[in-house]
Amino acid sequence: MQRISVVGTSGSGKTTLARQISQCLAIPHLELDYLHWEPNWVEVPDEVFRNRVSQALSGNSWVVDGNYSIVRDIVWARADTVIWLDYSWPVVMSRILWRTFSRVVTQQEVCNGNRETWQKSFFSSDSILLWALQTYSKNRRRYPLLFQAAEYAHLKIVQLRSPTAAQSWLSSLH
Repeated sequence: MQRISVVGTSGSGKTTLARQISQCLAIPHLELDYLHWEPNWVEVPDEVFRNRVSQALSGNSWVVDGNYSIVRDIVWARADTVIWLDYSWPVVMSRILWRTFSRVVTQQEVCNGNRETWQKSFFSSDSILLWALQTYSKNRRRYPLLFQAAEYAHLKIVQLRSPTAAQSWLSSLH
């Protein structure tokens, strides 16, 4: 387990778990958001994003977090393990609500100087909360099908159904 992709609905804790895995295994951690978003929430063109991801994952060991389907083929082709944070709806929604509220209040940087705002987070069609609502069920249907695809047969799949299961699994790495 040296090339790991952590996936799950927005707010499930992908970045936190990926960071913990990185520290535990002493391998680099990469957040796809940093490669996808420029300052002022400007998305990079798909080909630029794909090139950035290809370059960033050229090493022999890494842990990456993110769900971007446009680069899934690159990430998963190079990965040996996918960790799927498949948490319940109440867990995911409570986490994303708390995280978003906290980021707005503290003005914590998300990536590349970008910050969440009241307007963008709670009153916009680009809301991360709305995104989580729209993608939660889709992800739960899509990932099991993707894991069965022939091109991903090489992957070890670790499905974690709760934060407690994730911490227990992480403890087993030590």
